[in-house]
Amino acid sequence: MTRRIIQFGTSRFLQAHADLFIHEARASGQDIGPITVVKTTSGGDRAGRIAALKSGRPYPVRIRGLDAGEVVDATVEVASIDHALEAEHEWPDVVRCFAEEAEIALSNVAEGGFRLDERDVGHDYAGATPPKSFPAKLLALLLARHRAGGKPLLFLPTELVSGNGRVLSGILAKLALDTGQSEAFRTWLMRAVTFPDTLVDRIVSAEIPPIGAVAEPYALWAIKAGRFGEIFRHPCVKLVDDLEPYERLKLHILNLGHTVITDRWLRQKGPADETVRHTLSDPAIAGQLNAIYTEEVLPGFALHGMGGEAERYVATTLERFNNPFLEHRLADIAQNHAVKIQNRIAAFIAWARQRDPNFAAPRLSTLLG
Repeated sequence: MTRRIIQFGTSRFLQAHADLFIHEARASGQDIGPITVVKTTSGGDRAGRIAALKSGRPYPVRIRGLDAGEVVDATVEVASIDHALEAEHEWPDVVRCFAEEAEIALSNVAEGGFRLDERDVGHDYAGATPPKSFPAKLLALLLARHRAGGKPLLFLPTELVSGNGRVLSGILAKLALDTGQSEAFRTWLMRAVTFPDTLVDRIVSAEIPPIGAVAEPYALWAIKAGRFGEIFRHPCVKLVDDLEPYERLKLHILNLGHTVITDRWLRQKGPADETVRHTLSDPAIAGQLNAIYTEEVLPGFALHGMGGEAERYVATTLERFNNPFLEHRLADIAQNHAVKIQNRIAAFIAWARQRDPNFAAPRLSTLLG
């Protein structure tokens, strides 16, 4: 007996995150998986990644970094993926797997992957070719599953979109209405397909061609609990009643720290290859970041009753920043910097001021310009 998973996205992140967790759960004897991976976009196949995934052979994930001060350097041969398909060339097989075999679906198609295409509304959703956008592809697959008997489905999005499950569910509901799908289908979609919000957290620093990845020891997959019950057991997978505390910790500590460091680098026009770890090897810069965490960030979390969790997460974050094996380039973090300033720093100050209108964060405030 298997609990087939269909996965949309071939990223190295998923290889070192969900796919690794599912492999370890299977190795412990749990009834979860195996995984069929679907490449949803055309072109862009890195060094034969899809061909390697199609082989079903195990692939390496190397875990390197610090964990509670101890150096970790270990390799896991991940064997949870047994098949792969390309939506562009193997659409009937994708439809069959989704409609008849899969019990769980998951996705990681990046934030832009939720965007619709202007051609989606006029597409023949019962046709032999896939629509253009990912949500439209998913709608076609859900229609096929409904026609095949309409088994319930758990869909786990891992995109870095706040409320990712609710967002994707809303896009699909509107697209079903706009494309004239039946009321019976729309009712089934609402009642039988569950899209919980999830949050993922792991830095996957490099790929190991053709498939495989290098990742840090820290990992989290928080999933908002619902009517589906336990999915599988793994130390890094948490079913939680409220995702907001996890989102706040990641956004206003880990991501905020990245943005603080990057803002200084941008203002000073630092070296193009500068990394987080190298920057923090300067005691003055490390001291400035520590002062921001201690004197501004932690008091803001304490206002919301999260002082203890935030203090522990700061310690973990600083250890992650100082991972001797991780080359996290500031140039990569600097993309969309102005938006990140608002989401990570301005939003933190506004959140703290919900509890104390006079909350002062002088160092962070200077970054708002």
